[in-house]
Amino acid sequence: MLPIQGSESLLGPYRALDLTDAKGLLCGKILGDLGADVIKIERPGGDAARNIGPFYHDIPDPEKSLFWFAHNTSKRGITLNIETPDGQEILKSLAKTADFVIESFHPGYMGKLGIGYPVLSATNPRVIMISITPFGQEGPRRDWKASDLIAMAAGGQMYTTGEIDRPPLRFTIEQSYPQAGAQAAMAAMIAHHYRELTGEGQHIDVSLQECVTATTWFTQHLWHLNSSIHMRAGSYVSRGAGAVKVKRRIIFPCKDGFVTWQVVPGPFGRRTRYMIEWMDSEGMATEDLKRVNWEEIGLDDLDQVQVDVWEKTCEKFFLTHTKSELLEGAVERGIMLLPVSTCEDIVECEQLKARKFWMEVNHDELGTTLEYPGAPFQTNEASCRISRRAPCVGEHNEEIYMGELGFGKQELAIFKQANVI
Repeated sequence: MLPIQGSESLLGPYRALDLTDAKGLLCGKILGDLGADVIKIERPGGDAARNIGPFYHDIPDPEKSLFWFAHNTSKRGITLNIETPDGQEILKSLAKTADFVIESFHPGYMGKLGIGYPVLSATNPRVIMISITPFGQEGPRRDWKASDLIAMAAGGQMYTTGEIDRPPLRFTIEQSYPQAGAQAAMAAMIAHHYRELTGEGQHIDVSLQECVTATTWFTQHLWHLNSSIHMRAGSYVSRGAGAVKVKRRIIFPCKDGFVTWQVVPGPFGRRTRYMIEWMDSEGMATEDLKRVNWEEIGLDDLDQVQVDVWEKTCEKFFLTHTKSELLEGAVERGIMLLPVSTCEDIVECEQLKARKFWMEVNHDELGTTLEYPGAPFQTNEASCRISRRAPCVGEHNEEIYMGELGFGKQELAIFKQANVI
């Protein structure tokens, strides 16, 4: 299908079949928000991801999962049991008009069902299949299962997170899943561009481990230079060219939360001097701080005991101001300081509101509208926006099975009774 000239959406004429679980849902959402007609295919009764909390008004309900809402906007939804012969034939029929098929089953699963890439591409050479698995389609770990926790550990990101004297930590929410979804969507667009040039589809192999590892490229680079350069440091940063690495704090408490700032000497030492001058104007800078020539000293000149004393004095200053006061003063004086934003801060952020980042999405089934994050970018030719809320279980069965595939109500009833849909 060729793009429609002048279309307001980037992928308006294209269709994607989304058979993923939690690992790959974001890929389909991105394609859908870009304008593609994404059909979320769930097992009869609903996808397991519908049971992931939190839930709307804290009421556990497959139709009220905020995780499901967030990852399935701009999609239509049908139920289909691809493990039945009828279900497999229906999927093949849908794939004939699909531009993308996204799946996250274990390697070889769809092939065993007779609906793998070779079969689907034989009837639709333009189809692009995106497979998202923990470790990829090949290699000694291809058959290993993995949660987000395992993918984070296997990818190396956990080792860099936490305090140096404690075990590694995992972030509180999934990191490997959204990384894989975003990388899969990017790969789909690259394959799509190739298809526009050649008319050929292809099979994309996405590994959670590799997606996580790709986010740690800077850590790997430093490790090759000196394995002791980058280690877990918690709310500190440890840098220096000499044998002794001085730890400097990067998170400080203030009157109503936290800010990020650090003592910086050398080429950027003037930034620290600006802070000391501000503290001095309020009578909170010690003589020891005021005597330091911040532009002349380097990281190797710092003494840990002295740095700790300086930071304690700075902390006392921060505790007399709010985040907004510190931000305003930092911007005015050219100081590298920024508040650590809470979720509430982000929702109320004037910058995001000015760019119309947040979007109101109507949930007719709940009788209300909910606010969603919008696109992380803007274009002047086409829009990337949420076109509809996440589908309810089997919401578009009749629309697609009857309206597009031509099945009658009696056939749908038979399919439902046989657990096909």
